Amino acid sequence: MDSARGWRGGQNQVLLTAQGMARRGHEVVVACQRGGVLAERARAAGLDVRAQRFAGDLSPAAWLSLRRLLARERFDAVQLHDPHALAAGVLAARGAPRVPLVATRRVDFPLNGRWSRWKYRSAARVVAVSEAIRQVLARDGVDGHRMRLVYEGVPDRPPAPGGREALAGLGVPEGAPVIGNVAALTGHKDHATLLQAARLVLDRAPHARFVIVGEGELRARIEAQHRELRLGQGCVLAGFRTDLDRLLPAFSIFCLSSHMEGLGTSLLDAMAFARPVVATRAGGIPEAVEDGVTGRVVPARDPQALAAALLDVLGDDQRRQAMGRAGRRRFEERFTADRMVEGTLAVYAELP
Repeated sequence: MDSARGWRGGQNQVLLTAQGMARRGHEVVVACQRGGVLAERARAAGLDVRAQRFAGDLSPAAWLSLRRLLARERFDAVQLHDPHALAAGVLAARGAPRVPLVATRRVDFPLNGRWSRWKYRSAARVVAVSEAIRQVLARDGVDGHRMRLVYEGVPDRPPAPGGREALAGLGVPEGAPVIGNVAALTGHKDHATLLQAARLVLDRAPHARFVIVGEGELRARIEAQHRELRLGQGCVLAGFRTDLDRLLPAFSIFCLSSHMEGLGTSLLDAMAFARPVVATRAGGIPEAVEDGVTGRVVPARDPQALAAALLDVLGDDQRRQAMGRAGRRRFEERFTADRMVEGTLAVYAELP
């Protein structure tokens, strides 16, 4: 169950998990926001979708509807993929036939207040998608014996053709090294630090180009900073794109500048395509990116350190390729969608 109307990494994880379980012969129902992107894509994937109305934690619309669903279907487990879905699940379960609840936590923010802590303590199991998140939950009082670490994962697939053409369509010159970023334009992704680092990099390597993919509520602020820093054609704000399987493999380096991050599925996609990653030491990122091996890891909110790491990796083609290959091996070992699905099913198998 997921409450979001839009589409970000978390909703993709819900869809990948549901699809993987269905392929393994399990009966799966996706309960999600009515009119949301997840509902549309899950239906297109042939999944059983039950639309819900979410309007905050205590709105009765979602939990009453979910309670009726629980009474009709008699599920073996209900996985609640975000805090609003968890609230609906906990409230619905109090008046429905007993069903084990599995909460998933994808962000490394502390739990906010007694209500939030109570929600997670009410679940039979809590899945943390990184060790960093598990530690945050432990500090906030979630019992360790109920927590399980299941890393997020992304599909293994070949690169889609046409990456250089896609970059050319964004105004990137042929042969220019490209530093790519894929992230919602929100505060914790810290594009402000990325843009400051871009200015420093372009001063030293004016032939390089930055491509920032994503939309969000901070678009206007980021555009203003782009103008103030006079980044011009050196940094492209590409907006929301549906061709990431073309763009990502064409990036020379993938960069993630977050100051808070549960794990970061976009960097897992980059690793799947053997792209070296330069990222910040935030949340679960160091669990995916090994400094000096699969890329570089620098302190968060430090544009000078970020720029220095980007220039370091840009300056050595052989090292950059070796880091990409190492990242690909780490993806295969830890971060595939299949591993995520199997780990989730193992959690289900423990339920009372």
